[in-house]
Amino acid sequence: MSSFGDHLRKLREQRRADDASFSVRQLAVRVGVEPSYLSKVERGQQPPPSEKTILAIAAELGEDPDVLLALAGKVSGDLQEVILRRPQLFAELIRQLKDMPDHAVLRIVREVRDGEW
Repeated sequence: MSSFGDHLRKLREQRRADDASFSVRQLAVRVGVEPSYLSKVERGQQPPPSEKTILAIAAELGEDPDVLLALAGKVSGDLQEVILRRPQLFAELIRQLKDMPDHAVLRIVREVRDGEW
């Protein structure tokens, strides 16, 4: 898995290939940070930004915010609230899921989402 900065730069450069407004400078202005800071984040010279900024970046780039947060080593505030309600159960669930193949995890997600349990 790539680092947050590598992934961010790759996404931004892909968007920039079709739209010049995805330069570091213009993206930084739209998400409310200094261009030099965003550039340093992309190069791994600064740690990932706050959740609020990551959510703004995700919205600008059309990326899943949970993917960017995960790459940044963060959990969204709404998920933290859910985990804090039953921390032991969620910790056990996540540990049990960590070695399962993707198709098995996807099946569980669908069953929970669709109420088929």
